[in-house]
Amino acid sequence: MDRIKRHLAAFKKKTITITELEKLIVLNTYEDFAEVVLQLESAGTLVMVKSKGRTTRVPSLAFQYRINKNDLSQNLHKQIQNYRITLHPLINLDYYYSQAPTVWEHDLIYLEKIDRYLRTEGLPTVQVPAPERSFEIVGNEKWITELGGKELLDRVGLFDKLAIIPVSEPLMFAVNPSNIREVTQYHLIVENKTTYQGLLPVLHATNFSTLIYGSGKTVIGSIDQFSMQFPVQADHNFYYFGDLDKEGISIWYSLHQKQQALLALPFYQACLQKEAVKGKEYQRERKEALDSFIAFFKSSDQKLISNLLENGNYYPQEILKTKELQRIWRESDWTS
Repeated sequence: MDRIKRHLAAFKKKTITITELEKLIVLNTYEDFAEVVLQLESAGTLVMVKSKGRTTRVPSLAFQYRINKNDLSQNLHKQIQNYRITLHPLINLDYYYSQAPTVWEHDLIYLEKIDRYLRTEGLPTVQVPAPERSFEIVGNEKWITELGGKELLDRVGLFDKLAIIPVSEPLMFAVNPSNIREVTQYHLIVENKTTYQGLLPVLHATNFSTLIYGSGKTVIGSIDQFSMQFPVQADHNFYYFGDLDKEGISIWYSLHQKQQALLALPFYQACLQKEAVKGKEYQRERKEALDSFIAFFKSSDQKLISNLLENGNYYPQEILKTKELQRIWRESDWTS
């Protein structure tokens, strides 16, 4: 019966027909099926839709029922409340109150393993790679990285507390050794490889400590490793230059939410002086990303950017040739 209730709670519609119930409750005879349905009806879990009427079979069932989701939720909430008392206090279960019972049932197996780990080992103090921590907790080295473990740990507020080395590709960058002792340091992140290769020869002629190759979306994850790969105590300031299109703006915004990265405006402003390229109409716009992006520009440029994107136009980084890229980086004032 508990299994049936979980399926009813996860049923997408608020009402269910007798035909749909037959697919959900598979029993050998009609009599056995009817007995289960009538028990659910008697308990108030299923409420007859009177306008649809009842069958003429014996026992008689309604042609359609309304699922009492509130009743099902109350049972789930009672179960979660009981586990709040028994599971380790660092495991936050608030997320599950608004989810279907099937989500809770799936995660509970892992929550109990996490509970055992915390009670045996406590919170770790030494960072280790995700596969190692994953194996320690659930006995499967792929759980955190490939099987939804990171998302579950985030849901219960534990991922950042378990000393897990970020799950990402190493950050790729070049270093300007003449600036690594500066108290205030600057780092330029570029989205594409062509731009990275074009700028690399003049890194030593700028006041930047590193040139970072973002590799599209990869930098969103790999930026977490910056402090480990570049363990220099300083006031670090990041600038970003990517394609001026919806996808490029979205990448910058996701990065900016994790690690503040100002726009490398001199590059973008140089792009706006060129003739835009037609294409990439298929890209989806993130309104919050675009709003945050254009806020860095003066009002006239804000309108220009909004209009060009609405019309299906964009600026690839490659619209700036190597010599122009190098000149802009060397001659612009990045400290203001």
